[in-house]
Amino acid sequence: MSTAIPLQPRPFMTVDVFTAVPYRGNPVTVVLDGRGLDDAQMQNFARWTDLSETTFVLPPTDTGRAQGADYRVRIFTPAAEMPFAGYPTLGTCHAWLAQGGVSNHPERIVQECAKGLISIQRSIHGLAFATPPHQALPLPDHLHLIYEALGIDAAQVQDAAYLDNGARWLCLLLDNTDSVLGLEPDLARIKAMGHKVGVAALYPAANAMPLIGGACQETQAQLEVRAFSTTGVEDPVTGSLNGSLAQWLIAQKHMQAPYVASQGIRVGRNGRVSVQKDAQQQLWIGGHTVTCMQGTVQL
Repeated sequence: MSTAIPLQPRPFMTVDVFTAVPYRGNPVTVVLDGRGLDDAQMQNFARWTDLSETTFVLPPTDTGRAQGADYRVRIFTPAAEMPFAGYPTLGTCHAWLAQGGVSNHPERIVQECAKGLISIQRSIHGLAFATPPHQALPLPDHLHLIYEALGIDAAQVQDAAYLDNGARWLCLLLDNTDSVLGLEPDLARIKAMGHKVGVAALYPAANAMPLIGGACQETQAQLEVRAFSTTGVEDPVTGSLNGSLAQWLIAQKHMQAPYVASQGIRVGRNGRVSVQKDAQQQLWIGGHTVTCMQGTVQL
């Protein structure tokens, strides 16, 4: 005899992130009321949507509420839950605000996730999240095999780091943007090795570009980025990777903020990621967000 829990209609939005033009960024489906759903139900729905990430909005925990959280989010890939991810953070905030969410703070929104509290603010580039702290990990011993899977040699790599900000990325700075855009990686090999790989390169004179009034033109990118996930696909536009790249590249004096990163060209997208630094030296990763679908889902 079936004991299936009855489904109920729940509001959802699918939000395209890091773009002002629908269907040119990275989509996230946001279930705006995740109350009563267990881990398996959330994971099954994320597997069914088959997007890079699917999120569920919940009330803050008691601890989170006491620390100022406006809402809590759980973030799932088709395979597992993530403690933090960048573009789902912005997409979830967009959906929460669009459904009438009002922050407890005058100038920011505070999201609770498994990584902790993430501050989000509105900017001229849309929404932006404060980069969470990252941990530098030892580089993999089989780095040469990753280079082979990417189709590059060590001479093309100017710098490398293995960084974890809630999402773990092997970050490679290549010699030029043609190298990045020309990659034809063996995605099956990258998946088998179990490392998410982010590659980037500076456009010419990126460091020397004049910054008028502390801002840069959003249409003119200074960094080209590509991301290859452990699911065997190329990710269109990636907030967590761009957060780690910004912290690393600026600390190593490869880049300076503010700047704009481009991502997604090779998969038919046109993502633009804004990197800003405030007076307290906090880096903010931002971009435009746009609703592409909304309605109810039976969960």
